[in-house]
Formats: sequence, C-alpha cells, structure tokens
Amino acid sequence: MVLDRPRKPARVSGRWPALALAIAVHVVFIAVLVFSLRWQNRKPEPVTAELYAPPAKTATAEPVEAKPAPEPPPPAREPPPPAPAPPEPAPPPKPAPKPEPKVESPPDIRAADIARKAKEEEERKKREQAQREKAEREKRDAEQREAEKKKQAEQRRVAEARERQQREADALKAQAEREQATRAAQQADAAAAARAAADYIRRIQAKIKGNVVLPPDLSGNPEAIFEVVQLPTGEIIDAVLRKSSGVRAYDDAVQRAIIKSSPLPRPDRPDLFQRTLTLKFRPLD
Repeated sequence: MVLDRPRKPARVSGRWPALALAIAVHVVFIAVLVFSLRWQNRKPEPVTAELYAPPAKTATAEPVEAKPAPEPPPPAREPPPPAPAPPEPAPPPKPAPKPEPKVESPPDIRAADIARKAKEEEERKKREQAQREKAEREKRDAEQREAEKKKQAEQRRVAEARERQQREADALKAQAEREQATRAAQQADAAAAARAAADYIRRIQAKIKGNVVLPPDLSGNPEAIFEVVQLPTGEIIDAVLRKSSGVRAYDDAVQRAIIKSSPLPRPDRPDLFQRTLTLKFRPLD
C-alpha cells in the first residue's frame, strides 16, 4: 500500500511581475510629486521701475540798486517748463507663496525593521551588561564572604591553638605539681617509714640488749651480727650468727638473749614487718 505524500503548496508564478509593477508605480508617483513641486517653486521674474526726481528751482539774484535806465522793451515770455510725468504706480505686492504640500513618503518597512532590531540589540546588550555587572558583584561578594570566613576560621584556629597550648601548659603544670606532691609524699612516707623501721629495729635491739649478760673479761667494743627469723607474731624461729665479734663468750651471750627475747616487739605499721632481721650488737652502744 502506497501512502499519499503531502503535497507542497504551488509557488505563485506572478509574484515577481507584481513586485516590478508596484515598484514602477511608486517611481512614477514620486516623479510626479517632484515635477509638481518644481513647477510651483518657479523663481519670480524681476520687475523694473524708473523713478524721476522733481526739477530743481533756479536761484534768482538779488536786484542791485542802480541808476534807472531806460526801460527796454519787454522780452518775449518763455513757455513754462513741462510738468514732470507722474511716477509710475508701484507694482502690486506679490502674493505670498502658498506652502508646499507636505509629501508623505511611504513608510520604509526595512528601515523600521532595522531600527527595531537595533533597539532590540541595544536592549539585549544592556541586559547582558546588567547581568555581567550583577554576576561580577555577586562574585566579589562571594569572594569577600569567603575571605571573611577564612579569616574567621584562621582566627578561631589560632584561638583554639592558644587555648589548647594553655590547657596543655596548665595540665603539665598540674601534673608537675602532682608529681612533686607525690614525690614529697613518697619522700615523707619513706622518711616516716625509715624512722618507723629504725625505731622498730631499735626497740628489738633494746629488748635483746636488756637480756644480754656480758662476760666479765670482755674488752673493747666488738660487733656481732645475727640474722633473726621470726613469725608475724614476733616469735623467733631461729637466730644465726653471720659475723662474730671475735669473742665467743659475747657471741653466745647475744644469741641466748635473742632466744630469750621472743616474742619480739611488733611494728606499729604492718607493712614494716620483716620476717628476716639483720641485727648488729655492740656492748658499749
């Protein structure tokens, strides 16, 4: 099945002759208008007029007194001069030229179209210029806001860094103060523990020395060192001589005094208890 294709509209064959005829009519019309204007605007012909001045009066001489002379015969009278011709009348005023009729030229469609397009192009350029200026203002405002944000962020970062450094410095100072206080407390505890331990040992030694019976032939101040093993209750399990004083009788007397001193004194603080004690004894101390 063959579909009918849409037919294209037939072109007008008399378009160009009609256009040529319209142009010819316009040309003839313009020529008639120009010819009529030139015929009405013919230059006026010049009018000449001759003007005559009135005859000048002859001057008469004053009579001179003289002796009377014989009267001559009367001269013949001259005819009077002819009267001057009357001046020719002035030409009547020429009527004012009639105003030329204003010939309205047919509107030029192309000129109007060109003017309209020029106006539209100018308005378009103005709109584009306004848009560009607006875009530039918005860009400058955005850059200014971005710069202000960066400046504020930098200020905040600097302030936070300073605050962090201050906190760290305060924390370090507080830690140093705590460590110093801890060391001082430890030193104080150590000193107190050392004093308590020394007092504990002195009390044990004092009790044992109170039970020592010195031999009669002891001379000098010999030192004997014993290692004492005890229970938390202070009961002595063993007493071993680690260094002899050189006097057997004094060493035996000290060992008997250690065994006799059981139970030994207990420390004031449970943490100071020592299962094995190293005790030094001198007879003169």
